[in-house]
Amino acid sequence: MRVRPVTPAGLVGELADRIAGTPPDTWLRVAVDGAPATDPYALAAALVDPLRVRGRPARHASAEDFLRPASVRLEFGRTDPDSYYDGWLDTAGLRREALDPLAPGGSGRVLPSLWDAGTDRATRAGYVTLPPGGVLLVSGALLLGAGLPFDLTVHLAMTPAALDRRTPDGLRWTLPAFARYDAEVVPAALADVVVRLDDPRHPALVEPG
Repeated sequence: MRVRPVTPAGLVGELADRIAGTPPDTWLRVAVDGAPATDPYALAAALVDPLRVRGRPARHASAEDFLRPASVRLEFGRTDPDSYYDGWLDTAGLRREALDPLAPGGSGRVLPSLWDAGTDRATRAGYVTLPPGGVLLVSGALLLGAGLPFDLTVHLAMTPAALDRRTPDGLRWTLPAFARYDAEVVPAALADVVVRLDDPRHPALVEPG
């Protein structure tokens, strides 16, 4: 494999070109996966307008809006890395409300958010309809290896040292979860696109050969 440096703007452009190059008459469900230190939310949000310019209607949904209620999520405390790893994300809700409707033969009617973790209440968001050819970008952590039906997966990778250095103090308790993710899921091998973000100002695409 080789690591090819790109600019942040170049990264957005190359990803948008790749996504827009898929068949234009089918929906596309894209995961932008990475630890909070890689800011997958920002990259997914940055892709929306370039995709629209390329003729692909796009919506961004954050996995943080599909968490389980606090009574379930925090059963073993607020800083339990094992719960964070396999118990925080409402994978069934994300699949039912956002991903399955964009499967072949689906309705195209998706819910952009389900649960507000801050208020611990349903968001009461309204459904939106993506036309055929529309793209749903789902950003978040630990999205791969859970059986979620994504059509294209992008993994934002950091070395353990960079992740340790760039993770805010309030989230350092999550580091064992990401070590487990790398060991058990190996997202860098599973993803369709891998972006190295040891320094977010200088991303690099990891390519075969």
